[in-house]
Amino acid sequence: MAASNSENDLKTEVSSSHEAEQPQIQAIRMPSMEEIRAQEVWNNCAVRSVASGVMGGGLGFMMGMFLGALDNPVMQDQMSGKQQLLYNLKQMGSRSWSSAKTFAVMGVVFSAVECVVEKARAKHDTTNTVVAGCVTGGTMSAKAGPKAACVGCVGFAAFSVAIEKFFDRHT
Repeated sequence: MAASNSENDLKTEVSSSHEAEQPQIQAIRMPSMEEIRAQEVWNNCAVRSVASGVMGGGLGFMMGMFLGALDNPVMQDQMSGKQQLLYNLKQMGSRSWSSAKTFAVMGVVFSAVECVVEKARAKHDTTNTVVAGCVTGGTMSAKAGPKAACVGCVGFAAFSVAIEKFFDRHT
């Protein structure tokens, strides 16, 4: 009987060490109603587009401030320090506003097109990015003529795919 007890203890130790090696399976947590509602709101193309436009405008504003600060006045030798400061502030303001508008439009157009194409195709892949990039690039350069719109389409689509592959969103 003592031998069977030691065998049972040995079996228990082996089975408990075997159980410790296996990863524990975690229970799946269901999302709460608030999480589901938030996800439904974010899946709305209009909400995505507005959010992208606001973020793009903010990025453009910051870039405009930085690039505007780098502009040197042509008549720098003949300007006083105060005049140079005022010139730089005006340049920063105009560059910021211009960049903010450009990046906001770019964000809205790209996000809206990508969302609409994704919903229409019911797929989340690189094709959506190519179409959105092409439409955005063509739209942004359309004022310069059809040739520029085609170049903008191809260029922005290629850039969008490169960024997509770099971040590797779609596996």
